[in-house]
Amino acid sequence: MTISYYLCFLNLRKMSLVLLPLVIGWPQIVLIAVVVLLLFGGRKIPELMRGLGSGIKEFKDASKEDEEEKKIDEKK
Repeated sequence: MTISYYLCFLNLRKMSLVLLPLVIGWPQIVLIAVVVLLLFGGRKIPELMRGLGSGIKEFKDASKEDEEEKKIDEKK
């Protein structure tokens, strides 16, 4: 019995060591923000965000059109 508990503990420890780098906290977010600011500069970031916003808006509009087409096809 104790051997199986020990093996289970080792497997959980390995999994936690593998998943630990995937956890993102506030220091990592700050580091990512600083790197993005250095790479793109202060003037490019608003342009990138506008492009991202318009892309999301187009995606939502397209998904609404698909839903409307499905409703029309179901009525026929």
